[in-house]
Amino acid sequence: MTQLSASSDAPNMGRRQFMNLLTFGTITGTALGALYPVVKYFIPPASGGAGGGVTAKDALGNDVSVQEFVTGRKAGDRALTQGLKGDPTYLIVTEEAAIASYGLNAICTHLGCVVPWNSSANRFICPCHGSQYDNEGKVVRGPAPLSLALAHTEVVDDHVVLTPWTETDFRTGEDPWWA
Repeated sequence: MTQLSASSDAPNMGRRQFMNLLTFGTITGTALGALYPVVKYFIPPASGGAGGGVTAKDALGNDVSVQEFVTGRKAGDRALTQGLKGDPTYLIVTEEAAIASYGLNAICTHLGCVVPWNSSANRFICPCHGSQYDNEGKVVRGPAPLSLALAHTEVVDDHVVLTPWTETDFRTGEDPWWA
């Protein structure tokens, strides 16, 4: 019988390790590539920087121009825009034909319905269960437990920029529940 000996046909340990590493790397890369979208789905996106804000958008997705927004509107008029986190947000025209320093999130604090402005009653009235908010978004009639959320508005290059409201709620004197 012939004895087995090292021959030039058998791969040496360096090749075998290289092939194992290549196989492991390929399988790991494929698995990570497949898991990445799943992990990103379950991790919420980070909020923007402290100085950043969101430019308000109109119904067509265009940036809200202050000049166009106040044109043809009277003091006290309110109009919906897309605001922080994509929520519907009311912008308010002031007596000086400018945008108020705050916007109102239009989501009812009871069940999440969009609350329309009723100009004849000078209130926001929820169509779902009748909650009412005054002209500044403070709850005046339930079942809604809390006032509408606030956002800061700022004009930057004729566009309305919304930033989160983190200070005391000027309507109630309390810390904001939405922060």
